[in-house]
Amino acid sequence: MTGKFLILGANSFSGATFADFVAEQGIGVIATSRSEQSASAFLPYTWTKRQGTVRFETVDLNHDLDKLDAILKSDRPTHVVNFAAQSMVGQSWENPDHWMMTNVVSTVRLHELLRRCDWLERYVHVTTPEVYGSTDGWVKEDTPFNPSTPYAVSRAAADMSLRTYVDQYDFPAVSTRAANVFGPGQQLYRIIPRTILAGIAGKKMTLDGGGVSTRSFITMRDVSDATLKVALSGKVGDTYHISTDRMVSIRELVEKIFDDLGADFDSLVTIGPERPGKDSAYMLDSGKIRSELGWSDQETLEDGIAQTVEWANRFKDELVATNPDYVHKP
Repeated sequence: MTGKFLILGANSFSGATFADFVAEQGIGVIATSRSEQSASAFLPYTWTKRQGTVRFETVDLNHDLDKLDAILKSDRPTHVVNFAAQSMVGQSWENPDHWMMTNVVSTVRLHELLRRCDWLERYVHVTTPEVYGSTDGWVKEDTPFNPSTPYAVSRAAADMSLRTYVDQYDFPAVSTRAANVFGPGQQLYRIIPRTILAGIAGKKMTLDGGGVSTRSFITMRDVSDATLKVALSGKVGDTYHISTDRMVSIRELVEKIFDDLGADFDSLVTIGPERPGKDSAYMLDSGKIRSELGWSDQETLEDGIAQTVEWANRFKDELVATNPDYVHKP
């Protein structure tokens, strides 16, 4: 497979897993993130030698657009996939201006830079179902925005701005919105690795709001497959939902993982208050990507949990010694 991919936000779980997936297809990857490379436990593209190479560069979209411009001009990637975003929902209430700067101002500046790259075949804007707010039933890609947190507002603003770039400049952009991703290498403050670590290491954890909200969980390998299909064949200007049809409450998920690990829910879990603006459900209709691009999810929730448990046991010593909490970077 020909081409070259530039992946922004490659230190994120999603970005690092996608970098590995693309390299596995024999495609060269330039991986960028605003922080230095993470520990190997959180970088799937370092675990197995792939046919395609991954080259890492430190690039902060808030400060290093000149450096990014130089990389674009020297490497001339055919595809740019943007996972870079200030993402944590609860913390966005504390410093909403930081979320606006990264997710709106710097993202619009990025789009302004990319629209001038006449060699670019596709730009994939990875966004979020949080822009819809809490959904009532399965929703399609044309559902009106109804964001309920500063994070969601910031993503909705960038999404709407991108539409104008497609219309005004014929910018070759496509967008994806995926359900809750998980899998080996995910940061420990996310619910599935946090629960697994609690179960195998006997660490107590807090379950916000008792875990009553429901989500569709999908492995990042399946999302990577979908994202690559969108990058190569997605219709310019369109958005594609990536999801499974299986919904599970957060509490049911935690109980299932603990049962699998032989851990006791009551002794390890403390029920905490719900986060402000927490949406009760996201139900994404993924019929479009299935019918138009021939994608389908291949891994079940059980498959993904088993793979993530295997990863956690492999890197157990390193993970136990790692701060499991989100650390905000302004």
